[in-house]
Amino acid sequence: MLIMIANIGWAAAALLAAWMAYDWLKTDSSYSEETLTSSREGEIEAVSERHKI
Repeated sequence: MLIMIANIGWAAAALLAAWMAYDWLKTDSSYSEETLTSSREGEIEAVSERHKI
């Protein structure tokens, strides 16, 4: 029983790794390197979330 649970865990890990690789390749082919490394969105959020105390 324990071996079956371990095998299910390994299978789930393999599926997750395959899904991550697929998503990585899909994202890499859909967007340019400049877009992926841009920090403009983070700068906009930082400016809009300034708190006054």
